[in-house]
This record gives sequence, C-alpha cells and structure tokens, in this order.
Amino acid sequence: MTAPAGPVVPLLYTPEEAAEALRFGRTTVYELMADGTLPFIKRGRSRRIRVADLQNYVNNLEQQAS
Repeated sequence: MTAPAGPVVPLLYTPEEAAEALRFGRTTVYELMADGTLPFIKRGRSRRIRVADLQNYVNNLEQQAS
C-alpha cells in the first residue's frame, strides 16, 4: 500500500494567485510585472510568477521599510 500524497505545492502562480497571496489587487500585480519589479515567465499567452520571486519581492519590501 502507498501512503496518500499530500497536497501539491505550486511552484508557479498565475498573476491572480500571486495577487491573492500578496493580498494585493490583480491590477497592482500586473503593474509590478510590467515595470519589472516582479519577474515573471511568459509561455505563449500565459504569465506565471515563481514562488521564489514572490518571496524575494516580499523580502525586499521588508528591507525598504527598515
């Protein structure tokens, strides 16, 4: 018998998922992507944001506040 697998942790977020995770509006996330503040991957018409890039963005916010 195999143990049931745990939930899959996403490695890439859609801009909408990133906005929810950051507690920002969707438009704000698209603006951050457009001005290069938040890196993203483009595959066809889809844009995805790495979890590590979200974490780096949040860490930079903390450093700017200091």
